[in-house]
Amino acid sequence: MATARPLRKILGLGFGLAFAFGTMVGVGILRLPGMVAEAAGSPTLIIFCWCAGAVYALMGAVSVSELAAMYPEAGGFRVYARRAFGEVAGFVVGWIDWLATVAVMAYAAVSAVDFLGTLWPAVAEYETAGAIVLIGVFTAMHSLGVRMGSAITAVASATIGVLMLALIARCFIAAPMAHPIGLGGAAVAPKAAAFGIGTVLALIPAIRALITAYDGWYAPIYTAEECVNPSRTLPRSIIGGALVVAVLYVTLNVALLRVLSVPELAASKLPVAVAAHIVFPHGSDVVMTVLSILIVLGLINGNAIMGPRVLFSMAREGWISQKAAAVSPGGTPWVALLATTVMSSAMILSGTFNQLIALFAVLILLYYIAAFLAVFVLRYRSPEAIRPYRAFGYPIATFAVLAGSIGFLAATIIEDRHSALMALVFLLSCIPAYALASRSRSARVAELQLSAPPTAG
Repeated sequence: MATARPLRKILGLGFGLAFAFGTMVGVGILRLPGMVAEAAGSPTLIIFCWCAGAVYALMGAVSVSELAAMYPEAGGFRVYARRAFGEVAGFVVGWIDWLATVAVMAYAAVSAVDFLGTLWPAVAEYETAGAIVLIGVFTAMHSLGVRMGSAITAVASATIGVLMLALIARCFIAAPMAHPIGLGGAAVAPKAAAFGIGTVLALIPAIRALITAYDGWYAPIYTAEECVNPSRTLPRSIIGGALVVAVLYVTLNVALLRVLSVPELAASKLPVAVAAHIVFPHGSDVVMTVLSILIVLGLINGNAIMGPRVLFSMAREGWISQKAAAVSPGGTPWVALLATTVMSSAMILSGTFNQLIALFAVLILLYYIAAFLAVFVLRYRSPEAIRPYRAFGYPIATFAVLAGSIGFLAATIIEDRHSALMALVFLLSCIPAYALASRSRSARVAELQLSAPPTAG
């Protein structure tokens, strides 16, 4: 099924890098260094953990880049699930993906109002209304067209990057702590004295958290149809964005270890804020609040781009109303954007987004696994297919990231059995939903065929 107006092919490498960066850098980076330090116990293992997370993200990025270059279509992970495993998989992954984006938008909007309330306490009294207004503002800006969305992404990502680089620079310029521990220094905790099985097991929770911190490198795949020369732009955007954030995260943790001891780092719930207070004694609270606000605004912006493209893809294939495939003159799938905004606002009003995020933390892993499996399936099924980019390190790198994702899923299910059970219920509910959507889709296709003019015989 085709749309009356296609998406505009105007996005370049700069947008792709900014989009991946803005989606990857989340509020978690402000808290996670403390959790990793507590689990690791020594500077060497702390940096090792952050490097391990970076390698994992890069292996995922190079694997998905092969699929992105092969199938530069709007819709995100559902495109690869459908190509490798059929229509049912594409339908289920699409719904999971879209609902996850609207839940994250709701969470980010409420968080932004909460952060803003620390600067202007009166704002906190209108948390729900303020969050809905904030989403409405982003909707209005994105409705102006893809160029506006690209500009917002570039400005937000650049500002976040500058603030974080300023903090890192101040940490290196500031006098080091009274009893510095070099990266090769002695461990602070007995568990890190020797790198054995016990140490590895102690690091598992930290590495799982780090995988979440590095999440988001795949953001450019949602705008695949809007990329200029996607076979080159998408791999560079995905891998380049992951690499930039990896370097930033590792450098930030080296900088934190310069001004905080490992025990101080491990004991802090917001170690980045503690370091900022040391190196910016005047105005550190404002700096951290502004950085936090910008990060969650980046999440709203990113999901306002991704979510509508998923709906657009499903509508174009007939799974939902064809109206959701409507594209504005500026290149925005505006009906899908409006539907995403309405659903996100409904989640804010109902207060269900926190529960849904816990649910989708389980479900989202399924489409990571589906994507990595798709690389193997398509290599086997379509070896002759044109692959403008071939995954570096295949099959070892792709197998490693697939095995890691399966292990991560198993650990998540064991840790949060309630969310796992809800995820199972959700997946089972997709069966009748698919059957209903399939019948509606068949009816739409038949109607279009009947209304089509007869061909000359």
